[in-house]
Amino acid sequence: MEQQPAATLLLAGNPNSGKTSVFNSLTGLQQKVGNFAGVTVDIKSGITTLPNGQTWTVTDLPGAYSLHPTSTEEYLVLQTLLNPQLLQQKHPILYIADATNLERHLLFLTQLMCLGYPLMLGITMTDMSEAAGIKINLPKLSEKLNMPVFILNGRTGQGLDKVKHYLANQQPAPATPFVPQITNIDAHTLQTIKQQFNTQNDYAAELLLQHYEQLPFFTPDDRQFLSRLAQKAQFKSLHAQVADTMQRFDQITPLLAKTVNTYTARGNNLSLTARLDQWLTHPIGGLLIFFLLLFGLFQAIFSFATYPMDWIEGSFAMLSDWVKTVLPDGLLASLLTDGLLAGLSGIVIFVPQIAILFFLIGILEESGYMARAVYLSDNLMRRFGMNGRSLVSLFSGMACAVPAIMATRTITNQKERLLTIMVTPLISCSARIPVYTILVALLIPQHLTWGFFNAQGLMMLTLYLAGILAAFGVAALLKQLIGTRELSFLALELPPYRLPYWKNLLIGTWQKVWVFITEAGKIILLISLLLWGLANFGPAGKMEAAEKQVTATLANPADTLALQTLIAEARLENSYIGHLGKVIEPVIAPIGFDWKIGIALLTSFAAREVFVGTMATIYSVGGNDESNLRQKMRAQMNPKTNQPVFNAATILSLLVFYIFAMQCMSTLAIVKRETNSWKWTLLQLVYMTVMAYTASWLVYSVMS
Repeated sequence: MEQQPAATLLLAGNPNSGKTSVFNSLTGLQQKVGNFAGVTVDIKSGITTLPNGQTWTVTDLPGAYSLHPTSTEEYLVLQTLLNPQLLQQKHPILYIADATNLERHLLFLTQLMCLGYPLMLGITMTDMSEAAGIKINLPKLSEKLNMPVFILNGRTGQGLDKVKHYLANQQPAPATPFVPQITNIDAHTLQTIKQQFNTQNDYAAELLLQHYEQLPFFTPDDRQFLSRLAQKAQFKSLHAQVADTMQRFDQITPLLAKTVNTYTARGNNLSLTARLDQWLTHPIGGLLIFFLLLFGLFQAIFSFATYPMDWIEGSFAMLSDWVKTVLPDGLLASLLTDGLLAGLSGIVIFVPQIAILFFLIGILEESGYMARAVYLSDNLMRRFGMNGRSLVSLFSGMACAVPAIMATRTITNQKERLLTIMVTPLISCSARIPVYTILVALLIPQHLTWGFFNAQGLMMLTLYLAGILAAFGVAALLKQLIGTRELSFLALELPPYRLPYWKNLLIGTWQKVWVFITEAGKIILLISLLLWGLANFGPAGKMEAAEKQVTATLANPADTLALQTLIAEARLENSYIGHLGKVIEPVIAPIGFDWKIGIALLTSFAAREVFVGTMATIYSVGGNDESNLRQKMRAQMNPKTNQPVFNAATILSLLVFYIFAMQCMSTLAIVKRETNSWKWTLLQLVYMTVMAYTASWLVYSVMS
């Protein structure tokens, strides 16, 4: 029986403090992501084992600068830590602070101290602080804060054994309040709140009064009570927050003056950061470098993924052949090879490309470059009604639109956030890579180059740039509709450049790829089986009649392969899925799509990557040729025109359609949840569908 965790340890700290590295070192692969998917709003939990054999749950709270929130992540942290149940349980917190920015990082820590949570302080980046001439007197700092202090290095695991040993042998005690007296609120009002909400903590009572409108555990009556109380006491929340912050720094600054010897020295790491920033944050040169990095990213996706993709494709072909040799011809063999394996192979084959994309994006984040890209793009984004933080969502959209839309929670201005949500799905996500790859391969030969560059990689970059340009164009139009006149300010920390922590990257990449496989796999399995059933069965007698008609009209019935192919195609056209495709064919024919492509369009609304699995299933059922899917698609002929179905006009029309069309049902659902509005959700679906259809029609009309 699996051992239940004995207790819970919370990890808290500022963004870029090294908290994620500590979390990964503590938990390794024994972790899972909560409801808040995405880099910037993850709530991850994992399991760690102490020296005494106990297992503890480790929960990684989002990065926050203080309990006076200005972003959705900070509100999430506030709501978590003020939750009555958690306040009563008082789980111990390991607070992670950057040694090079200790003064700023201690603000959040002192607030946690006043809430009475058991605390331990883990100081990271000590190698960089020592290089900058910063020396910390750890025993004295521990004495002043009245809590254990550890030197930690999430990359090497330094100090984590000491933390585990401490938890195994001692019960962390509630912290001593850093600011004993609450000066921003009168004693009577404070006592009233404490009695009403059954808390003994003065600072918790003040925070409840400051942020009652954003606390989900309050009832409407609770909020009305606190609103009346604030009016009666003439309580100004913003004034109280400023006074609380200044009061804390008035004590943090002299405390550090006694425990840290200098803040003025500069080491090689910081000077290297300054030198790099001269180039990477230059208004013109920086944007050019960003474009080149983006270009290199897509070149790498095609160049590095070729060999593993070929191996995966060959492995599925061998497995399919083996199944056919083991099982007799019949429905079971067809179900396994033409339904299950054909569908899944169309997804798994693209895992190398998706893994490379996630890995390279992770390098940009871990190295500190992504923060520069946000800073660099702020002025540009503001022209379209957004701000620099919108770049995080737009860039994350290249991985997946769902966490990218959730990442807009970092944008405090609601109009800028809404505008970012509305255009983020136009950025091509990783789920479109299978679609783009199969279609680009049909359009452009694999070995075709343009100078030193792979032509397929250039085409892929063009597709992504088209989505990016469309996002900015739509943003310019929606800016007038939404009326983004109130612009927020951008407060952003530029962390020093550092080498990526490869363990973090590998764990993060593995988690995202595994989610991609499992989540897509469920959809693919169901849809592949459904498609196989719809393709193998039809209205009574129609498939059999079509088979007899083919046999009777074939000029040379001795040609067994031709006879089997024509019979299979006739049966498919008269199956349930064929009838469904015929219903929608008149709508999509003007943009160059036949009924088979129409089926793939419908199924891929569940998830874009389903397109390839659908085509694999349809064309596996539609003929007995053992060539790969690209060859099967290339060989398809239009019976009306006797021309290839997948000619240049149709392929380009399909590519354009998938650039602009709404990505999937999950994206639509997350937009509804994040906007809490059907109006904006349906507007997004309609404008993207109209844009996709119109663009496809224009491309097909010009190319035909």
